[in-house]
Amino acid sequence: MVSPPPGAAAAAAAAAAAARLCLGPGPRPLMGSQGPPGPPGNRGPGEGEGGEARKLQEGRVSRGKRRKGKGKGKAGAGQGGRGSGAEGKPGLQKAKEAAGLGAEAGARAGPEEEGQGGGSVEEGARRIVRGDAGSAGAGKEARGRGDGKKGEWRARPGRQEDARPGRAQGRGGQAWGCIAGAGTAGVAMAAAAEEEAAAREPAGRPAAGPALLRLPEELLLLICSYLDMRALGRLAQVCRWLRRFTGCDLLWRRIARASLNSGFTRLGTDLMASVPVKERVKVSQNWKLGRCREGILLKWRCSQMPWMQLEGDSLYISQANFILAYQFRPHGASLNRRPLGVFAGHDEDVCRFVLANSHIISAGGDGKIGVHKIHSTFTVKYSAHEQEVNCVDCRGGIIVSGSRDRTAKVWPLASGRLGQCLHTIQTEDRVWSIAISPLLSSFVTGTACCGHFSPLRIWDLNSGQLMMHLGSDFPPGAGVLDVMYESPSTLLSCGYDTYVRYWDLRASVRKCVMEWEEPHDSTLYCLQTDGNHLLATGSSYYGVVRLWDRRQRACLHAFPLTSTPLSSPVYCLRFTTKHLYAALSYNLHVLDFQNP
Repeated sequence: MVSPPPGAAAAAAAAAAAARLCLGPGPRPLMGSQGPPGPPGNRGPGEGEGGEARKLQEGRVSRGKRRKGKGKGKAGAGQGGRGSGAEGKPGLQKAKEAAGLGAEAGARAGPEEEGQGGGSVEEGARRIVRGDAGSAGAGKEARGRGDGKKGEWRARPGRQEDARPGRAQGRGGQAWGCIAGAGTAGVAMAAAAEEEAAAREPAGRPAAGPALLRLPEELLLLICSYLDMRALGRLAQVCRWLRRFTGCDLLWRRIARASLNSGFTRLGTDLMASVPVKERVKVSQNWKLGRCREGILLKWRCSQMPWMQLEGDSLYISQANFILAYQFRPHGASLNRRPLGVFAGHDEDVCRFVLANSHIISAGGDGKIGVHKIHSTFTVKYSAHEQEVNCVDCRGGIIVSGSRDRTAKVWPLASGRLGQCLHTIQTEDRVWSIAISPLLSSFVTGTACCGHFSPLRIWDLNSGQLMMHLGSDFPPGAGVLDVMYESPSTLLSCGYDTYVRYWDLRASVRKCVMEWEEPHDSTLYCLQTDGNHLLATGSSYYGVVRLWDRRQRACLHAFPLTSTPLSSPVYCLRFTTKHLYAALSYNLHVLDFQNP
């Protein structure tokens, strides 16, 4: 038996170690790997080792020819593995010859061939893989077969990493051709950057799949517009493209208009166009189910009768004879403790105030009306009534006020005419609430109902003449504490008789079209609506806030905000699509429906 040439075993072990080194995700250049320059044709990633690799392969081929006559042989240390093949089989020798030739061709491959993605490096790797598969199928199974199959699986075309130019398509070819090259490392880094960028890109429309996904988007929008909220949510779980598609506002508008407090009015006007409709529908479910988190924003040391208004990210609230402005924090469930501004001018408590045209118009217990500019220190107050001014409203440059002295008055807001009364109306009863029509043609007063007439009356704004009475079956003492216009022909009222009434002037002025009764016969101090289906009221006992769905008779949810020792009315409440704020005698409460 002929012994292998000296140093062949060491060279084979070095080649196998280099192959294992290059099977990683990205080859790194070896320190000091460049040797003396080889022949001009052997320009690979490591030019100093091209000649040695060629001599090693020639030695393997010659040893294979010498062993062919004896019928016994051992598998060489190629890419296929280290296992031994069947003895005396000619298929084994052919596979070895192919492996040797392929490896020699791979060693001769230059960077120009490797850059094309399919040079002699790839052919040598495939021949090695086929040679190992043939020897394993013709003889006994060995570890070389498993290694060969693994190499073949890694060399499959169509993988994303093999489709890039500048990289060998087979792992076997990569083992022979990536000994230490800075260019190959750069290609690997670029490939990783491409994968990361692809992961950040929005999901594209699937190229294959059900016929539904291949429809035009306009037709698909029409089909999905008939789905309910649950079906749209499940459709969004199919794939990323459908998740993005089902988030379209057009698909959720119909659902949002039927939901509670979603930012749409009864006529379909979107009051919060900057917030995605799908997110508003999610929060609307918390309003419907009564899921919220209660908190306290402000506390007072003595009992107050506060009034409150919201504007943007600011909250204005009256405390004694002051009006304080606070700014909400970004999530809206808390306030900055330091007020933005303090507006004073009344000698007694502020009863009501409104925001209009960058002004605060306040009504005080001292019988005066105050006009404050929000963004400056300008403040004007003038005597308006002989007794306390219980209510005030302002629209279109016109101020109306109602007082305990049984009069209602009309005033201009123009700076040159402040304090000049336009009309004085004798109401013959104490005025508790007042509101101007959106058309600026009339206003409504709510009185104490101590006379023989309706507590709700509508007056002409230009002439001050009585236009109509609303209702005819009010019991004595059924005073109206709060009234508001929802549209030019519809309005809401509440008060001492424990009812919320909805009036439509187009249908009848003698009887309301809808009413809701407070279950515990408590006086209703205030009300607020979203302009669509949600109605909120504040009761006189235990700080109870009730939510009503106007499509139902019964109360939807009740939230008692105080305990028995600190029972207090809800003097004022306001809400957004995410939070509800209620002002009581000692605290300002918040109900957070966004993060229950």
